Amino acid sequence: MRETGFAILLAALLSTSAMPAVAAEKDIVDTAVAAGSFTTLAAALKAADLITALKGSGPFTVFAPTDEAFQKLPAGTVETLLKPENKEKLRAILTYHVVAGKVGSAEVVKLTSAKTLNGQDVNITTHDGNVMVNEAKVVKADIQASNGVIHVIDSVILPGN
Repeated sequence: MRETGFAILLAALLSTSAMPAVAAEKDIVDTAVAAGSFTTLAAALKAADLITALKGSGPFTVFAPTDEAFQKLPAGTVETLLKPENKEKLRAILTYHVVAGKVGSAEVVKLTSAKTLNGQDVNITTHDGNVMVNEAKVVKADIQASNGVIHVIDSVILPGN
């Protein structure tokens, strides 16, 4: 019964359309940019000097917040984080969204946590048929890139202190 529930959950995740399917010949950064709903994430990656790293061979799993997810943050937060003097804080937040290795949804739903490139763990749960990464809901899973996979989330996740 549990496998059937996971299959239904995966089908629901894969049927959402937060981002169009993109051919896997593009890396994670180019895949996200091509989608058009990650302009804030792309700007943040550039400000944190993480573009080159995420264009590397990886593989990486990225829990990618949409532009709408960034808009949920308190007013002025994004602008403040993009300032050069906040580069290390921004890097800590962004690397908290990345896990080493390619972890598809079939594996994600079996996990209770995952260590991020930030060094801290994110909690992974299922709640009311949704996969949650901390408090963020995965709204689209398994977007393939040449150097990993993207799972779209509806909120920015913040590392603990």
